[in-house]
Amino acid sequence: MDGTRELVSGDVQTAGRTQGRALKLLGRFTRHSVLEIILAILCLVLAFRAEGFFSKINLLNVLRNVSMQGVIAFGMTMVIISGEIDLSVGSAVAFSGCLTAWFTGFFAAHGMPMPTAVVVSICISLGAGMCIGCTTGMLRTRFGVPTFIATLAWMTVLKGASELITDGFPLTPFPDWYNFIGGGYLFGVPFPALLFLAVFALTQLVMGYTAFGRWVYAVGGNTEAARISGIDVRKVKIGVMGAVGLLAALSGVMQSSQIMSGAATTAVGWELDIISAVIIGGTSLMGGSGTIWGTLVGVVFLGVLVNGMTLMNISEYWQHVVRGALILTAVLINLAPGKRR
Repeated sequence: MDGTRELVSGDVQTAGRTQGRALKLLGRFTRHSVLEIILAILCLVLAFRAEGFFSKINLLNVLRNVSMQGVIAFGMTMVIISGEIDLSVGSAVAFSGCLTAWFTGFFAAHGMPMPTAVVVSICISLGAGMCIGCTTGMLRTRFGVPTFIATLAWMTVLKGASELITDGFPLTPFPDWYNFIGGGYLFGVPFPALLFLAVFALTQLVMGYTAFGRWVYAVGGNTEAARISGIDVRKVKIGVMGAVGLLAALSGVMQSSQIMSGAATTAVGWELDIISAVIIGGTSLMGGSGTIWGTLVGVVFLGVLVNGMTLMNISEYWQHVVRGALILTAVLINLAPGKRR
């Protein structure tokens, strides 16, 4: 009898320990996957409240709608993790589209074949975007100009440059096939969504599996400690600013392809939406923490939320209120003691 009681007691203790470990794992998963859980709940609610939300056409529309801002958001995540910020990305999108349109028209007018003119113009725009970003990084590292100030200046400069290039009117030199980049489909999926996923995979690889990604985290966490440990802080900051500049230019090319013109009035206010998605995804504005995966979830979350509220005919004014409340909530969640640990 004593042996039987000891055996039963041992089984109960083992079951208790197993249950305790399971509860700890569940709690850890809940703390680290709050946004994913909320996104799943939101999708379930919209499936019943928003007619047509779960249709294939609507879900592909959500992917296409978030792709252009999402491409920049991945670069912005790298910038914010490094302890910097970029407020010029919206103006950079417009500038890139206008620059691509102007050079396409210029080269075509001087006898260059249209396909070649488009490709060369895209390369010039991407190069210009990267150079602008690298210049911001150099201003930060060599002259100590805060990126908040430098990119605020770039925002105004690029806005004015876009208006000068277009003279206030959209430029429309593009051939019909150019629309494929921003509005076409490949294997039934919007091509911008495929570019969005490709950029996600690339930035995830860089930040998660390369030395440069580890350097970005180290610099954002403690710049002086990173410098003492031998990390080239100057190279890291210039690199991340150049990356977000390049991705903003790519988004500008996609945008100009979608609307088939270069217009100075596009992408107004995008910088706030992009930073919002990054913050909601769990990246700290203090630098040193955040993930590309979190930004992906944040971008999709905002896209689903806006799409669902639109399908439910909720006022655009209320949409702004809800998004602002979400940003504040996301910051509070990230500051929670359990989440910080």
